[in-house]
Amino acid sequence: MRRPTWRCERGPRSLRGKLTLANVLLLALGVVVATCVSVMGMRLYLLDAVDRQLMLSRDSIGDVPLTFEQVDSMAALFALSEKLAPDSAGAEADSPVQGSVFVAVDRGGQARTLGGLAPTGTQRALAAAVDDPAALTADPEPHDVEVRGDQYRVTAGQLADGTTVLLATSTESLHQVVARAVKLDLAAGTLLLAMLAWLTMVSVRRRTQPLEDMVETSTAIAEGDLTRRVPSSREPTLEVEQLRLALNSMLHQVESAYRTRERSAAQLRRFVADASHELRTPLSAIRGYLQLYDKGMLRDPADRKRAWERVLAETDRMGRLVDELLTLARLDQQPELRFRNVDVSRLVREAAEDLRVQQPERPISVHADGSVLVHADESGLRQILGNLLANVRIHTPADVPVRLGVERDDDGVVRLCVADDGPGLDEQDAARIFDRFFRAAGGAGSGLGMAIVQGVVQAHGGEVGVCTAPGAGLAVTVTLPVRAPVPV
Repeated sequence: MRRPTWRCERGPRSLRGKLTLANVLLLALGVVVATCVSVMGMRLYLLDAVDRQLMLSRDSIGDVPLTFEQVDSMAALFALSEKLAPDSAGAEADSPVQGSVFVAVDRGGQARTLGGLAPTGTQRALAAAVDDPAALTADPEPHDVEVRGDQYRVTAGQLADGTTVLLATSTESLHQVVARAVKLDLAAGTLLLAMLAWLTMVSVRRRTQPLEDMVETSTAIAEGDLTRRVPSSREPTLEVEQLRLALNSMLHQVESAYRTRERSAAQLRRFVADASHELRTPLSAIRGYLQLYDKGMLRDPADRKRAWERVLAETDRMGRLVDELLTLARLDQQPELRFRNVDVSRLVREAAEDLRVQQPERPISVHADGSVLVHADESGLRQILGNLLANVRIHTPADVPVRLGVERDDDGVVRLCVADDGPGLDEQDAARIFDRFFRAAGGAGSGLGMAIVQGVVQAHGGEVGVCTAPGAGLAVTVTLPVRAPVPV
């Protein structure tokens, strides 16, 4: 079977691609936010460590009452170096940043010679990078400066004679640590995104398999296989399982409607063919007698009388057939019946009296004592009894007994039974007794009486059944509800 072409799509236009893209974008956003937060936190932590070290050094300079001349001497320089970097070995071991610069500047901001040693290039660059060294001494925190292409954190302190000393620490190692952390986070995030994309594709493929089964089922049904249904998934989800059940229910209704339409169309074709055949017989007879009369072949008054009687008989037969066809047509259209309380026992007794008048020699037994009320259409019930007794009168000898009875069951229904001891029907004929234009063994009648009985009973919301066998007679039981069904 050809598969739908859209199943080959795996891009963002498909549900699978959209779900995968949405999950990847959400995770990517989370990775970016987490990386930014972690990197900013780490950078602030490392900068805070550098700033604390610089501020500690600046406070140490202020605590020692030394002048620049004293610091210039070797002893003062040694004492100052011990004061500036207490436990320096431990600090260097714990701190991830290295590269501290110490330089004294004059009032013009130029680096001064210290201990007989000329300022280095880094010291001169640091002095040149700071516009107002004296202002740094009052700032509560260090500032960022660029020295020879490198980033430094710088602050300033004052000696006892007012000489400004610049203290700076390089932050290049700090930026390198942050850059490595960013690369590591991005690498881990990329790996997670790839894993999430793969897992999402696999999971969505498994979860959307029932949807693809639904597409295949719909395609198969469109190609004519009305018996196809959506199979159950091995790992059904609630929403997909509900959709599967609803779709299968809808497909069942569609199949039932299609089968019913096909069956109705076949019945209609058969009905039209049978009606045409039944009407053609009396019409042919009437046409034949009229042609004989027109050609003057009926010269004898007795022949003309006999022909005229045959024309009237065939006309009556055709009229009864048309009336029965109209009755069936109205029943097919579900007409609005006039429901009211009807005494079925009275109708049974009256129908038995009518049959006694028509066939006085037939033994008739009636079991319809008292009053049995049902909410029904009286004319419809009379038609049911009339057709059932007409069926007995036409298809059984006049001396065959017939039994009529009516009773109310405990389950709230009324059962009407008409039984005879006639020849009965075999199993095949009994199965077709309610078919239109069906006559067992080609007997008399139009073959519409039992079909009308079934139509009237169904219009009342009841059921009709037969019990028969060859040589055992025929019993027709009509089951009617006490209350008529509410029309929809």
